[in-house]
Amino acid sequence: MILIDALYINNGGGKVLLDYLVKKLEKKYDNVFYIFDSRCSNDFQYVPEHRKVYMKASLVKRYQFYKNNNNKFGIFLCFGNLPPLIKLNLPVFTYFHNRLLINIPKHTVLKNFIMLKLKSLFLKIIVKNTDYVIVQSDIIKQEFLKEIRFEENKILPYPFYEPLNYPNTNKIKNRFIYVSSGEEYKNHKRLLQAFKKAYDLTKSISLVVTIDSSYIKLYEEINILINKGYPIENLGFVSKEKLCLEYAKAEFTIYPSITESFGISIIEAIEGGCKVIGANLPYMHAVCKPSLLFDPLNIDSIENAILTAMNNTLPNTEQKIFNKIDDIISLLT
Repeated sequence: MILIDALYINNGGGKVLLDYLVKKLEKKYDNVFYIFDSRCSNDFQYVPEHRKVYMKASLVKRYQFYKNNNNKFGIFLCFGNLPPLIKLNLPVFTYFHNRLLINIPKHTVLKNFIMLKLKSLFLKIIVKNTDYVIVQSDIIKQEFLKEIRFEENKILPYPFYEPLNYPNTNKIKNRFIYVSSGEEYKNHKRLLQAFKKAYDLTKSISLVVTIDSSYIKLYEEINILINKGYPIENLGFVSKEKLCLEYAKAEFTIYPSITESFGISIIEAIEGGCKVIGANLPYMHAVCKPSLLFDPLNIDSIENAILTAMNNTLPNTEQKIFNKIDDIISLLT
């Protein structure tokens, strides 16, 4: 029996990856048991009840589950960045996809910095409980090795993502899209300021974002700009079908995030035919050769990139990372 431990995964890119992994496994295997975060209790209804448990995100509850049930399984995949809290005598893989735990951005607010630092220290303590760490790129592998003592040949760069089906539609000239959640490091505030300045100059651009109402301040800031007449469309939480349509319509994806472990929406946008206007940071260069780069900490640089994209024919973006979901599944089966 395989255990997929997805505690702590309930939103964002990690949840997107988890959805895809579970669907792939359920199509072919009936010997997989899942620990799902209780915040996902309305999801994964297609998984039989006897092969899943929804659990509150708690170290104590997770420890108790492993202590009481570890002898029921032959292989483990910890999908929530953290290895088991106890050492097991069976193969354990940990899928690490939270770059913030090994590379905290300099401008992180103090409260978040302290929390991330504590989580990072905890990871260093329990990393001995995993046999292998799976990461999403060679850059994350090297950063992991700099921060955490682990055998290099046991860190496996296996990126994966769900391929999407894009409709045939015409691109809308000077339409930019940024598919992302609303955390501070996603850098929406600088993007919005740069977009506002660029629009005031040109009156001929539009922006699509995906911020739901749980990000209260950012959501309100976007609504204020919309009410002032700026052509911003906020999709909020959106279906995959709608998302594919929006990628297909946009001419560019603009990606100002300060840090990413992967940047799944960059890949989605490329495969949807968008040119990437991206932050000049290592994660971006790991995923693709962008059509245009900017300094994500400089509003004027972001604005200039928007204006350059509008007024010039940019080269197509070159994708560097491709789906390795089958390689991951082969490790487990």
